[in-house]
Amino acid sequence: MNASFDIQFIKHKDAYELSDADQQLISKARSIATSAYAPYSGFKVASVAMLKNVEFVHGTNQENASYPIGLCAERVMLATLSSVAPDAVVKTICISYFSEKLPSDAPIAPCGICRQSLVEFESRFSTPIRLLLTGQQGEVYEFKSVTDLLPMAFKKKNLIVN
Repeated sequence: MNASFDIQFIKHKDAYELSDADQQLISKARSIATSAYAPYSGFKVASVAMLKNVEFVHGTNQENASYPIGLCAERVMLATLSSVAPDAVVKTICISYFSEKLPSDAPIAPCGICRQSLVEFESRFSTPIRLLLTGQQGEVYEFKSVTDLLPMAFKKKNLIVN
């Protein structure tokens, strides 16, 4: 028996097709991305969460000469959020990047570890987190839930016996 997953998302031509609040979030992510610490790759990423109360929490990637110990922007943002507002519910997350070597004009998706981390955070509050992916300009991909990027995610239910 064959099976498949159908991942749904909305492809916007640019940020101007979205609401003013989304445009503000995208603008923040694009701006913050340029300040990430990425001296080795030149690939700077920002993840900005807009909370239900319309406050923002962000993180940027943090590289290290010993590559495996670097941190992705998404996990930095989630750790910050868990530390400063542990009960805050996230409405939307925007991920953007700036590359010193290549055009930053197409959306990027989080790596596998970050997808799992985002799904865990979404599961924690049992509320879908909307996700916007973009570069410094151009298209914006809109997902209704971070789980859409990791349909077979490992979740708490896999560890707890009922």
